[in-house]
Amino acid sequence: MSLFKPAVLASAASLCLALACASTFAAEAAVAVPAPSGKAVLASTANMATVVLAGGCFWGVQGVFQHTQGVLQAVSGYAGGKADSATYSMVSSGTTGHAEAVQVTYDPRKISYGQILQIYFSVAHDPTQLNRQGPDHGTQYRSAIFTASDEQAQATRAYIAQINAAKVFSAPIVTQVTPLQGFYRAEDYHQDYATLHPNQPYIAYNDLPKISNLQKMYPAIYRADPVLVFKR
Repeated sequence: MSLFKPAVLASAASLCLALACASTFAAEAAVAVPAPSGKAVLASTANMATVVLAGGCFWGVQGVFQHTQGVLQAVSGYAGGKADSATYSMVSSGTTGHAEAVQVTYDPRKISYGQILQIYFSVAHDPTQLNRQGPDHGTQYRSAIFTASDEQAQATRAYIAQINAAKVFSAPIVTQVTPLQGFYRAEDYHQDYATLHPNQPYIAYNDLPKISNLQKMYPAIYRADPVLVFKR
């Protein structure tokens, strides 16, 4: 049995993560992408839908969608691998098949799937970077969308083709589109990380600019008060 209290262990783990991720690189610049059209539009009459998005360290992706109107919850976790390897220490090895990911649950009556993807491709990460994102390298930081249905997958691939055709990026999009096999919630100390640690160098340099870009580029769907995993 450990001699340390869980809170102490969590704090120590958070400090180690901060030191491991600390970087002098700023966030990737936001890129304006066209709204989905044609086959890239996914119609829905449901009052709740989900998609799992991976785009580098999950702290920033979670932070962006927690500040998005219509999002009911954004939870950090792991996707792409098996349940028995869904821990931060194992995923960090880059050998589990998992990607750091965020499960976004949203209300399609308030925000469309297309708007979720538009935010994802424009401000949440750089979809042209292969197996890396900013200072973070490895397949666990890959750009990937884990879809919940064939309709989601078809709309996603059509939208990627639309963005590539628009040539708004200097390189092709490398985002993987695969069916979701399982999503495994990350450890509690990873949840709401950008909100809880705004002065941490990694968050300040890499993630807060993404949230700021969300506000500038999509003011109508930006929310100042984030929807958090844990009530505080």
